[in-house]
Amino acid sequence: MLAIDVITIFPGMLNGFLAESMLKRAAQKGAVAFQTVNLRDFARGVHQTTDDRPYGGGPGMVMMPEPIFEAVEKVRREESRVILMTPQGRRFDQQAAQELSLARHLVFICGHYEGVDERVREALVTDEISIGDYVLTNGVVAAAVVIDAVVRLLPGVVGGEGATSQDSFSDGLLEFPQYTRPADFRGMKVPEVLLSGNHPEIARWRREQAEKRTQERRPDLLGR
Repeated sequence: MLAIDVITIFPGMLNGFLAESMLKRAAQKGAVAFQTVNLRDFARGVHQTTDDRPYGGGPGMVMMPEPIFEAVEKVRREESRVILMTPQGRRFDQQAAQELSLARHLVFICGHYEGVDERVREALVTDEISIGDYVLTNGVVAAAVVIDAVVRLLPGVVGGEGATSQDSFSDGLLEFPQYTRPADFRGMKVPEVLLSGNHPEIARWRREQAEKRTQERRPDLLGR
């Protein structure tokens, strides 16, 4: 079973997400166990402050090291991968999702404001991950994206064996076009090969379409 802890000052943003759809079913099946950790529970003072002004000046606030260190040390295990969601991190992709799905324990640190004290990165973090070249209000939304992509790869979560093997990016290609009933909708017909029952021909057609779509829309994937 994969255990996932998410450290944030906004646990409510994540709790509803984790209690719906595939993630809820994955937890019910025992494939994953979620825990949201409220960083303010580890903060000092009556106001439970978790941020302060940066040394050297500048705009915004920076997440303080003390609460984050204590929160991580509370949940961390020997096998934990401690992940900081940051625009400076490794670009998240399907390969990274597959890699993380093999872990036993993931701890997500979700920053806010101008980021976290550099000592958190230096002393606690094993992985830095970015979901794209843009800035979000906080790391919770980014962590939710990573969690969703990772959990669906766990055995038994999505369909049967190999159910995710033809997802987009799983083999370096975008997914082929998909159709369902009716076979003729407003004059738009399903390709005949998909109705033929000839599975080798269907597999060949799907591969060709995946390669064509990738060439047209994401040629950079073919160059990797």
